[in-house]
Amino acid sequence: MPAADLGGLTVPIDTRDTGPRPGSPLWAYLTAVIAVGSTALAVAQVRLGLGELAEIARTPLFWMLAVLVVLGELRPVTVSSSTLVGGTPTSTMFAFAVLMYYGLPTAALLQAAAVVVSGLVHRRAWHRVLFNLSQVTLACTAAAVAFGAFGIHPAPGSLWTPDGPDIPAIVLAGGAYFAVRAFLVCGAVALHERRPISRVLRASIGPQALVYAALLGLAPLVVVVMAHSSALVPLFLAPLAAVYFTATLSLRRDHQATHDGLTGLPNRKMLILRTEEALTEARANERVGLLLLDLDRFKEVNDTLGHPVGDRLLQLVAHRLTHSVRPGDVVARLGGDEFAVLLPSIRDAQAAKEVASRLRVALTEPVRLEGMTFDLDASIGIALYPDHAPDFELLLQRSDVAMYLAKEGRTGVEFYLPAKDRNSPERLSLLGDLRRAIDADELDLHYQPKVSLENGRVESVEALLRWWHPVRGPVSPVEFIPLAEQSYLMRELTQHVIQRALQQAARWWHAGIEVPISVNVSARDLLDSGLREQLESGLEKLELPATAIQLEVTERILMTDQAYSAETIRTLAGLGIQLSLDDFGTGYSSLVRLQRLPVAEVKIDASFVRRVVESRDDERIVRSIIDLVRSLGLRSVAEGVESHEVATRLREMGCHAGQGWWLAKPMPAAESTVWLRTRLSSAFTARPADGARLASH
Repeated sequence: MPAADLGGLTVPIDTRDTGPRPGSPLWAYLTAVIAVGSTALAVAQVRLGLGELAEIARTPLFWMLAVLVVLGELRPVTVSSSTLVGGTPTSTMFAFAVLMYYGLPTAALLQAAAVVVSGLVHRRAWHRVLFNLSQVTLACTAAAVAFGAFGIHPAPGSLWTPDGPDIPAIVLAGGAYFAVRAFLVCGAVALHERRPISRVLRASIGPQALVYAALLGLAPLVVVVMAHSSALVPLFLAPLAAVYFTATLSLRRDHQATHDGLTGLPNRKMLILRTEEALTEARANERVGLLLLDLDRFKEVNDTLGHPVGDRLLQLVAHRLTHSVRPGDVVARLGGDEFAVLLPSIRDAQAAKEVASRLRVALTEPVRLEGMTFDLDASIGIALYPDHAPDFELLLQRSDVAMYLAKEGRTGVEFYLPAKDRNSPERLSLLGDLRRAIDADELDLHYQPKVSLENGRVESVEALLRWWHPVRGPVSPVEFIPLAEQSYLMRELTQHVIQRALQQAARWWHAGIEVPISVNVSARDLLDSGLREQLESGLEKLELPATAIQLEVTERILMTDQAYSAETIRTLAGLGIQLSLDDFGTGYSSLVRLQRLPVAEVKIDASFVRRVVESRDDERIVRSIIDLVRSLGLRSVAEGVESHEVATRLREMGCHAGQGWWLAKPMPAAESTVWLRTRLSSAFTARPADGARLASH
């Protein structure tokens, strides 16, 4: 097969040393070619008598030619960075000259020896070495047959030197040699990479035909020089060296323009070319897949250990990715820790997801660098042609949307969903409606209590945003909050919610209902100095204590280095505003950072709480979190308390409070006011066993 060495450049996407699966079409093809080629080589050597071989082996010319053939096989001339094309060995010129001068047996023997030496030096797999040996033997045999058609039968005892009238025979023999090598190699590449052979031929024939024509055209001149003065034969190395170095410089420029300098992977430019080729050649019942992959927590490696270690980690990731995809798939680096994988031919969405899952499994293997072990993971978005997009730009954009869905949902792999595309016309329309809803004060807040599991006392209420669209009706926060987070509206939306929550808190506190209100904010909000200013001025204007308001942040804030040291955080703590850590247990928390944050309350994610009775694993997780939170002197709040059994189990574990529909549903402000008045004026204190009474009040 074509060499994977592009003039000394590393090509990490060559997987042709991986043995074919027994019984596969590629395995059958290689087996057939190796069988026929080995037979042809054996027959040719039978025709070469030991006496003749011993006689020519005594001449310096034979060994000179043997060295030149081996060196030419080791250093192919590569004129294209396309992995389909590969390199053209300069041994072709000397091997063809040996064929014309000494005959087929000697040429096949020297060419076979050179292929074996090259395979050992480059550490190629034996199936690849045997295939290369067989295809060059068959090419030499085809050329010998062409010469025989003109009555030309060279042999060690009957040396042949070409003359002017022999040009037609040379052209035919050279054409036969090139055609056999080209078609045999292209057939193997097409089966290996599961591409149409016409595509491989178009990519290979043009660039290689020019080089083969030059090498085969010089071979008769080598023979003429051999016949007159063998000492002059090494002079042919000079033009070959010039061609080799010129091609190498050109290849390096081509490679640098289309490949990433750090990993050697194709860059965006090459990815565009390969994707457009795949889209052009896609069959009616096939799809083309584009996977966008972003490493999770890679920034921490760069920030902690420095960019050199980060670069080595990216090189390792590139290696793992290229060895986890199918032959013919393209792994590209788009920049930073973002990679793309092109699937030129994919059966269906399930097959694309299998490839993505295999990539994630490969990446999650622990990495050891600088004496440290890293656990990697990645978020992958998938977009398919023609299902999701008709061209490269839209495929890339929509795989990017899917990747962010996977990252936000922590699911690992996601397909593109038009309903969640912030750039789709429907989403853009919804974004405009949200903008108008904020301005018109059409958004409302509902409040869901957090209730003590020990005595039923209301600890606080969480403000939950609700939107009743005049045309669509109720719009779920799951739909419009991510939309706001990805746009310019999140800051305004947060300010709107805090303003409404402060106003409601003022009504309650001045009426004697001293219940804190929790408001959800993002890490970006916490780093915004406007948040501190709004809270400080709002509390002062409405004559509220700092304890009247709480801020709930997701556990992801612990992964933001700037978050816990920001001036905003320290100022909020100075004001006496408490933080509640939401969805605890679903992220990658650091206890050191948890201690540094002024957190007063930790909310255990509902995904663990709901199964705490049925699942022993979830029970152990919840119990461990409760014990950890208690040891840090913090309050624990369990989300998703939906039954008496769950509430009882949590209370037995020592959980401080719970939140869920079994305890109290989210209620509008007016209904919440009545509910709170009833609870505060009630003479009894309800325990979890009184859940029905708790929920009804």
